[in-house]
Amino acid sequence: MTQSPSKSPSSSHGPEALRSAILDLLAAREPGKTICPSEAARALAGSDERQWSRLMKPLRAIAVEMAKAGELEIRRKNKPVDPSSFRGVYRLALPASPAGTNTA
Repeated sequence: MTQSPSKSPSSSHGPEALRSAILDLLAAREPGKTICPSEAARALAGSDERQWSRLMKPLRAIAVEMAKAGELEIRRKNKPVDPSSFRGVYRLALPASPAGTNTA
């Protein structure tokens, strides 16, 4: 028996919603700009810290998956880091352009 996603309160904050929130925020940024992961959490849960802070661990896990798949970069001090071993404060960015396609 499967539960309808619309009836599960946590479904609105599931992996696909987290992934979409990250990608939507990054798409709205200028190329090369980053977002704070808490921006994605707040976009889904609102400004109440008790609500959005619960999304930070699952959001980090999704960000790591996405970075390993090449969908985004995890950065510290504006430098890409290994998604398997980074620690501390981080930001998210779309991947840098492949070599030879950068117009800057």
